[in-house]
Amino acid sequence: MLLSYLKLAWKVLLRRKFFTFISLFGIAFTLMVLLVVVALFDHTVGAHYPESRLDRMTFAQFLHVRYKDGGNMNTPPSYYVLDKYVRTLRTPEKVSIASNFHATPSYVGNRKLDLDLRYTDAAFWQIMDFNFTQGKPFLEADVKAGSRVAVINRSTARQYFGTEAGVVGRTIVVNQTSFRVQGVVEDVPAMRFSSYADVWVPLSTSPDDLQRVQLQGDYLAIILAKSEADVPAVQAEFEQAMKRVPLPDPKNMEYLDLHADRLIASISRQLMSPLTEYKSDGLELLYPILAGLALLFMILPALNLVNINVSRIMERSSEIGVRKAFGATGGKLVSQFLVENIFLTLIGGILGLLLAYVTLQIISGSQLLAYAQFEMNWRIFSWALLVTVFFGVLSGVYPAFKMSRLQPVQALKASGK
Repeated sequence: MLLSYLKLAWKVLLRRKFFTFISLFGIAFTLMVLLVVVALFDHTVGAHYPESRLDRMTFAQFLHVRYKDGGNMNTPPSYYVLDKYVRTLRTPEKVSIASNFHATPSYVGNRKLDLDLRYTDAAFWQIMDFNFTQGKPFLEADVKAGSRVAVINRSTARQYFGTEAGVVGRTIVVNQTSFRVQGVVEDVPAMRFSSYADVWVPLSTSPDDLQRVQLQGDYLAIILAKSEADVPAVQAEFEQAMKRVPLPDPKNMEYLDLHADRLIASISRQLMSPLTEYKSDGLELLYPILAGLALLFMILPALNLVNINVSRIMERSSEIGVRKAFGATGGKLVSQFLVENIFLTLIGGILGLLLAYVTLQIISGSQLLAYAQFEMNWRIFSWALLVTVFFGVLSGVYPAFKMSRLQPVQALKASGK
């Protein structure tokens, strides 16, 4: 019986090619957009190289100051604040302080390269899970000594030296400063904002005055808990430490906020700060917004299917009338139309999967986002297809049930009209 329904469904789809195309396009395009957006989101906040231990990591990236006149200041914290109040935390396993990355000029002959440079400490290499293809990271002794050593990625090795092999020990000049290459790592996607760079060098080689007493700066702290269960304890100790940070201008400043957030929460806090005033990480707003947008995207093809199904089933009222006249029950008719609708939805889902795969390959190959290699999220695809089938079933139930309730004479009259 099911095989007969599928054969009939295929013939029906071929009968009205234009309507079939519209239905398949709506389903496939919706799933493609959903999968591409989820892939971008997962690539930004998921546990991927080199942030593979993201379940144990928190980040302190933006400091917020509230002024008594109602003004606000959002800025990365200074090295001084992080070194004095965060590095001394006792609960975490490791605490790293690093600068944000910035494009810096470098020259190979007459050719200029803009290499993204980041200053880090030795703990950075112990928290992050980098894949070294050559050499090794710089150590605490290198940082204390102010050694001009560097770790570079593979792309920088190719661009600067013309090869990836044998570059350890050679000299690279970045921002008019010479560094000896100590290690080469796999490229880090640019969307990994806390770990990405082309060149990493010791903090002690930074031109900044690291001991200057100030709130604002250009640094972030990366905190690794001993286990995922210890993250709340790390955050609690962090909050207590921030209460000890003095306000440099208490007459005009009301309070300051700096939080140890999980990666997605740290991004959400910045996006939602106009609505939450930085007191909350904003996830209670971000998640419903994302869910609402996803639901909206899933409803659109369902509404499209409902309209098309109503027209398609009304055109087949004579077929329904004849089948009912020969004893077909309402349940069998509903089952037939549901199988047709699910069959159509599954074809659209497969096309959506193929379109999403091709789109992600194009984005990865274009290097629109440096070093990004997007992968298909099969778990999200499964859920998206399941929801699409669910809406497909709903979009077919109403018109099928309505027509199955018609008497044969009424169905034939509807066909005549």
